[in-house]
Amino acid sequence: MDSTVDAAALAAALAADPAPVLLDVRWRLGGPPGIDRYREGHLPGARFVDLDRDLAGPPGAGGRHPLPDAGAFEAAMRRAGVNDGQPVVAYDENDSTAAARAWWLLRYFGHQQVQVLDGGYQAWLAADLPIETGPAPAPAAGTFTARPGYLPLLDAEGAARMAREGVLLDARAAERYRGEVEPADPVAGHIPAAVNAPTSENVGPSGRFLEPGELRARFTRLGAGAGMEAGAPGGPGEAVTTGVYCGSGVTAAHEVLALTIAGIPAALYLGSWSQWITDPTRPVATGPA
Repeated sequence: MDSTVDAAALAAALAADPAPVLLDVRWRLGGPPGIDRYREGHLPGARFVDLDRDLAGPPGAGGRHPLPDAGAFEAAMRRAGVNDGQPVVAYDENDSTAAARAWWLLRYFGHQQVQVLDGGYQAWLAADLPIETGPAPAPAAGTFTARPGYLPLLDAEGAARMAREGVLLDARAAERYRGEVEPADPVAGHIPAAVNAPTSENVGPSGRFLEPGELRARFTRLGAGAGMEAGAPGGPGEAVTTGVYCGSGVTAAHEVLALTIAGIPAALYLGSWSQWITDPTRPVATGPA
């Protein structure tokens, strides 16, 4: 199954039986709450998922958006009507930043039939497809079972080792990587030897992902995927030479999705910068690479 789906193909899939479960994951760092946009309009039958509440554990030593407990994530997905064996499509406003977080977590916890709507809600509107407004009725409880470990995951030590021995991509904007500004965390800078690769360069002006060949060329220039064959799964037990982090593990999931589209397996440092800086003995680099 491809990792993304376009609006026309999704509309056709929704007419089939069983139709995919739709997760509306609209979210912005610092707000406003995505539920407001959901009530103004959403894909028919979509269930709203709150990134801060449903797709992350409590902030703290693990970072601002740490990995949720398996039981808590399972409960959140069941509340949203997610079933084992039934396809799921996640979407956000347009650039897949938040939707990719849902995609990564569902894949990590064992759900193999997950896609992101390329271009998000705006692509659906541009295709002149129907929407609904207001709150959605509560879905029947889902049957999803969370089984962690289906995608490679890095801790702080693993991220440092990846930066030394492989390629560690920093998915934040260049000025945050260089340490010139830091709007969310108390320390500015980046993990030493990490390579800056802003997620904004994974998509075009419409918010849709670049073509796989373009993405692969971009990441190859950055050194990602060295020694790996295109399309390698990068699952448990597979050699992975590329890692990704960001501020709190949200935009880094978008980068992992872009790398997956490009055929390059990558491990996610989910705690990311907000977790790295909780230990004052960890080194901090500033300036350009």
